[in-house]
Amino acid sequence: MPGTNLTNQLLAAFADYLKVEKGLAALSVSSYERDLRQFSEFLTCRKRNLSSARREDVRDYLNQLFSGQMDGRSVARKLSALRHFYRYLLLDGHAKHDPTLNIDSPRQWKVLPKSLSSGEIEAVLQSAAGLAPGPVGDALLLRDRAMLEVLYAGALRVSEVVSLQLADLQLELGYALVRGKGDKERIVPMGRSALEALAKYIKQGRPVLAGGKRSPLLFIARGARGLTRQRVWQMVGRASRASSRHASPHMLRHSCATHMVEGGADLRTVQSILGHADISTTQIYTHVALDHLKGEYRKHHPRAKMKPKQGAAASRRD
Repeated sequence: MPGTNLTNQLLAAFADYLKVEKGLAALSVSSYERDLRQFSEFLTCRKRNLSSARREDVRDYLNQLFSGQMDGRSVARKLSALRHFYRYLLLDGHAKHDPTLNIDSPRQWKVLPKSLSSGEIEAVLQSAAGLAPGPVGDALLLRDRAMLEVLYAGALRVSEVVSLQLADLQLELGYALVRGKGDKERIVPMGRSALEALAKYIKQGRPVLAGGKRSPLLFIARGARGLTRQRVWQMVGRASRASSRHASPHMLRHSCATHMVEGGADLRTVQSILGHADISTTQIYTHVALDHLKGEYRKHHPRAKMKPKQGAAASRRD
């Protein structure tokens, strides 16, 4: 079908643009393509293609996603993919109009990322257990505790943790060189607890897991094999059983940022540690800081506490 061929050509050209000019990783490019193909399938039912989409098509598509119980953040991500795609088509002359113009983004920024309290974090960090006894079990325990500390200390993404290499670690200087989205590098400081857990794992646990084999990766499975992202998610979920809430690696990342902002860290510092390309992404944590500030104000300021109504006070005096 001519329409199908055109769609494939546009998506292939856009994928090349994302990889070559934007420097996005293959996983991010695949995510863009998946979202765009979903919109293309929606348009097919209306006998239109990506290059002929209208504003009402985009609006109806978003409404369909919401009606399917998709959360605002996921809908916003799909709209963002459409915006980037049509901006590219306009710049390259493949389209004459942008159907995403004047369409408000879902108000997903009102939904704060889930994070754990300091007490819950402490319970998670101390509960990497449930492994078989013996040298290998002890080595896995040291590895998992070190990974939990790194996830929280440096607000690392799962993909960043599993790809972290021994050569990226500077224990004596207290930081790690992390490669994030689009292979962008950033320096992430590590606190004392994380550094101690890493040193113990590298000295006592990693050699047992390596079993004489070599690997450039910092965190390894038995036989010096690399870890999958799914394995890290499972490990964090198991460790969170000690707390009152189920946790994920993303929650540890958000918890790090939340606790830093609550502690008075400026947004530029948090942006640098998280590896956000745009400060507007980091600004979501200002809502966290504001809620924390208002809560502390109401708790401690004598004029912020609720007073009984005069009628109620008078009735008590009577």
